Amino acid sequence: MKKAPRGSTGKRTKYIFVVGGVMSGVGKGVTAASIGKILQARGIRVTAMKIDPYVNVDAGTMNPTEHGETFVLDDGMECDQDMGNYERFLGKDLSRANYMTTGSIYLEVIQRERNLEFGGKCVSVVPYIPLEVINRINRAAKLANAEVVLVEVGGTVGEYENILFLEAIRMLRSSHPEDVLLCLVSYIPSLSAGGTELKTKPTQHAVRDLNSVGLQPDIIFGRAPVSLDKKRKEKLSLMCGISEEDVISAPNVDSIYDVPLNFEKESLSDRLLMKLGLRPRGTDLASWRAFSRAARDAKREVRIGVVGKYFDSGDFMLADSYISVIEAIKHGGAAVHRKPIIEWIESEQFERDPAAVRQLAKYDGIIVPGGFGGRGIEGKITAIKYIREHKIPYLGLCYGMQLATIEYARHKAGLKGAHTTEVDPATPYPVIDIMPEQRKNMSEKNFGATMRLGAYPAAIEEGTIAFAAYHKHLVSERHRHRYEVNPKYIEVLTKQGLIFSGFSPDHRLMEVAELPRKTHPFFVGTQFHPELKSRPLSPHPLFTAFMKAAAERKK
Repeated sequence: MKKAPRGSTGKRTKYIFVVGGVMSGVGKGVTAASIGKILQARGIRVTAMKIDPYVNVDAGTMNPTEHGETFVLDDGMECDQDMGNYERFLGKDLSRANYMTTGSIYLEVIQRERNLEFGGKCVSVVPYIPLEVINRINRAAKLANAEVVLVEVGGTVGEYENILFLEAIRMLRSSHPEDVLLCLVSYIPSLSAGGTELKTKPTQHAVRDLNSVGLQPDIIFGRAPVSLDKKRKEKLSLMCGISEEDVISAPNVDSIYDVPLNFEKESLSDRLLMKLGLRPRGTDLASWRAFSRAARDAKREVRIGVVGKYFDSGDFMLADSYISVIEAIKHGGAAVHRKPIIEWIESEQFERDPAAVRQLAKYDGIIVPGGFGGRGIEGKITAIKYIREHKIPYLGLCYGMQLATIEYARHKAGLKGAHTTEVDPATPYPVIDIMPEQRKNMSEKNFGATMRLGAYPAAIEEGTIAFAAYHKHLVSERHRHRYEVNPKYIEVLTKQGLIFSGFSPDHRLMEVAELPRKTHPFFVGTQFHPELKSRPLSPHPLFTAFMKAAAERKK
């Protein structure tokens, strides 16, 4: 086993692993992000990682209604939505070094074997797969110069899929016992309507599952409808072999941004630092508390409609499909001291009944988020036309910008039948089309090379809504799309009043489209995904401007 990497201070890297018990969806990602936040507030350099137990090499091919949104990093990595939580809580950009899947691990080991890097050894699953996991964790820690690396292991203990990752934890802990902490986030169910009759037995079994693979949790987070009482903490302490002080309540909260503050009420950071042998360098959660208070105490509401197509799968999966958009709305709302009330609008209803579009008049602002494919597209275009004509604040994200361009081409520029070739390859006016260099890759079925992924620069034109929001001539934003505004139609669209206020530095790719303020209070579409860079303590400028416009309409 290799030595743990050392940071710039010469101290060994510390590791905190977060695993889940009883069931999935208990909040491991928010727990890991919150641990990172409170350690960061104590002056500790932290980075965070996610391990997904899927054979998928990345999250780019996963269905958002089943797995949640695909979060994109600056370097173009398509990863799990928990990476978004890490960036939002830690306030820092992460890289592909911070994400791994079962598929990516096996692919790496197999490629090394094919390259004869094992010197003729028999390459067995154990120890080489867990060793590759450890190598990647150490690599991420070194790149970030982190004192503590937080690693969330997806899935639930006891599942076959994550057993090799648990083995990696065991191996690392065996060689560095003073440097590794294991946290179990486990569901504590309640049999009573009020959530007071909490049952610890499922968590006891989860701990036994960990024990069976040679692991013992250091800290147990009890996820329950309410805070754990003393009796339940005593029971978990006795039956799971940990101190009562190491049983931390993780009750349901109105806002995930309250979780770090709740953890600190139980002195969690003190426990973590003591166990890892680290000294704190001050305490600073003041800005975080101020944001949490501003979001919680905002009394004046603004009603935000989100028009999309993933809205027939139930609210839980719906929220996961658009989680970055939802959080960016919250960040922008807090910045202008407004409480956003988000409502989901199924676009296909406007195809069945075009008159139903009148319901949009009750909203203070409307967003059309990103997406792919033709389902519900005509309904979205119908909605955008109504929004434009009735001067409702509009923010179109990626596909939302493309559809706004199509709507304008059809109804203002006289290009009847204008469309995107993604949906209608035979359209007479392909105002949205794939670029020639990408078309070559698609013809060869090399779909992995057809996306514009990750951060790209955009020049912002002065005197526009976009510039008033950014106050910058050049910005960097994240992308995830194949199709672009067709350069052939830019002149005819601009002559009819559409403004392309953001574009690539070479003026070839259109990044922001908007209408002049004299014709519409706020109508902006972005080819990129601004929601991916919004943070609680630094809300995205375009979401802040959109929420301000919505608040003005509310008046």
